[in-house]
Amino acid sequence: EYSCEYGSLKFYALCGVGGVLSCGLTHTAVVPLDLVKCRMQVDPQKYKSIFNGFSVTVKEDGVRGLAKGWAPTFIGYSMQGLCKFGFYEVFKILYGNMLGEENAYLWRTSLYLAASASAEFFADIALAPMEAAKVRIQTQPGYANTLRQAVPKMFAEEGIWA
Repeated sequence: EYSCEYGSLKFYALCGVGGVLSCGLTHTAVVPLDLVKCRMQVDPQKYKSIFNGFSVTVKEDGVRGLAKGWAPTFIGYSMQGLCKFGFYEVFKILYGNMLGEENAYLWRTSLYLAASASAEFFADIALAPMEAAKVRIQTQPGYANTLRQAVPKMFAEEGIWA
């Protein structure tokens, strides 16, 4: 017995929830490492290595400074996971139905690759706004400390396409 019917709305919703949990939580858990990595890319003279980057960040911002950008990371990667896992199943079934049962089986690897690429296209669009806010929070000193500060500032400076 299955928890839901394959291809049902509940099936897609469960896949999406799995994506939210797996992508949103894991990416948020590594925010300190991501923060230091981004700062090393932007200012390699100041952040010379991973360990130096952690040290400089803690000296300047305290331990809480290592969590800068956690909210847009959680929201953005949760949206990406929702789309990636949910849409992958949608496209897999859609493309399989277009090919027919026998061809879908014969061409399953190509079908899975096409479904994955299609899902990733939409998943990255869902991630992009939060990733833009995260990078500004993490790499532009004084720009904003929180998502609530970053979004209105981005909109005022650059409009909807920020």
